[in-house]
Amino acid sequence: MLIPARFNGPPGSGNGGWSAGAFAAAAGAVTGRDPFQVTLRVPPPLETALTVAGGRVLDPAGTLVAEVVAGADAGPGTPPAAPADAGPYPGLTEHPFRGCYVCGPDRADGLRIFPGPLPDGRMAATWTVPPDVTFETVWAALDCPGGWTALQTGRVHLLGRIAAAVDALPAAGTECVVVGAPVTTEGRKAVVDSAVYAPDGSPLARARATWVALNR
Repeated sequence: MLIPARFNGPPGSGNGGWSAGAFAAAAGAVTGRDPFQVTLRVPPPLETALTVAGGRVLDPAGTLVAEVVAGADAGPGTPPAAPADAGPYPGLTEHPFRGCYVCGPDRADGLRIFPGPLPDGRMAATWTVPPDVTFETVWAALDCPGGWTALQTGRVHLLGRIAAAVDALPAAGTECVVVGAPVTTEGRKAVVDSAVYAPDGSPLARARATWVALNR
């Protein structure tokens, strides 16, 4: 398998959520089944042939890119919220990775999920589901809205681990709601929850992730 270049996060590497979803799918994760957890060991390389076997993702040189396990704790999600109650998306003015496939304002061809802060510390955004929505797309949608609850601290964080459960894929062209919530922060690590809701308010997917702050 490989991560196409268009699914980038930071420059030169895969978006953490999309990459993790692809690794989980390659290891047997499917819609409507138990959660899978992916731990990223190095930034996922783009356009590189990767091998997924025995819960390990390896690059051609044998470097451990990620580890995948089934039956993980994807958390409870986070209750639905109204994006209309959220403030402006902070990434429009200050963004560490403006070309991110999920939340980058410079990506006209990306998911363009722009979460704004709610009074209770959560983040919420609308998401217009693309025509080519897949299992991996939903993992990507769960990624950045949770991460922005950590990025609000002003420190740059990267995804380190995510466990997700996708109950159903959203319909293409519909406007879903994605919500992220902080759980705990300890040192450089921030644990966050996120969830995707269908237009009628029914839950579609949930995740629990650990983001790690870069050294100053």
